Amino acid sequence: MLKVVTFMKQVAMGLQMEGNFGTAHVYRSSLNAIIAYCGEEDLLFSEVTSEWLKGFEVYLRSRGCSWNTVSTYLRTFRAVYNRAVDLGKAPYVPHLFRSVYTGTRADHKRALGEEDIKKVFARLSQAFAVCQAQELFILRFSLRGMPFVDLAYLRKSDLRDNVITYRRRKTGRPLSVTLTPEAMILVKKYMNRDPSSPYLFPLLKSREGTKEAYREYQLALRSFNQQLMLLGELLGLS
Repeated sequence: MLKVVTFMKQVAMGLQMEGNFGTAHVYRSSLNAIIAYCGEEDLLFSEVTSEWLKGFEVYLRSRGCSWNTVSTYLRTFRAVYNRAVDLGKAPYVPHLFRSVYTGTRADHKRALGEEDIKKVFARLSQAFAVCQAQELFILRFSLRGMPFVDLAYLRKSDLRDNVITYRRRKTGRPLSVTLTPEAMILVKKYMNRDPSSPYLFPLLKSREGTKEAYREYQLALRSFNQQLMLLGELLGLS
């Protein structure tokens, strides 16, 4: 019978080789949590019971994990377990994950109200270090709330006149956005000046689909989020 840790490592490696670095990272994080819970000794899929899963959930909460993090780890493990079942390497147990939490919770209000949005759109002096983060936030808002990952991977070929056409990286859904004059000003201000780069914005340097490009995206996202936190403090946003 197949062992849990061994199989999860194989799945994560396969995802990485396919270029799914973000998903592979989630699988490895879930795997590390399982190893921390059950110790170094690898367990069999046949040893995974509803009691074991409930103990894992309680362990995660005792470590300070939010319910959404708990759900992410358990849903990831459920996907791995189901894959093993499909391969005939794990026993099918009806409702095995019924007793543990695999949903999502809106623990914190994340949306900005109208007055807060007005503050974000207020013009700041270019002397502020967070001015770029503010303008990129406004640009993403103007692009129908474009996720940062989609902004980072936009290509110069995606822009035709004043229209950006691209596919969501998460869902593959095709989208087309017409730029307002104000948004076009920001695009021209921050667009990539390197003629050899395929990317519309200078957030990435490495070839798409490589581990290096994924690391560059993570660094750019982390820096952007840090600047947004500073912007929020500057504008007095909670």
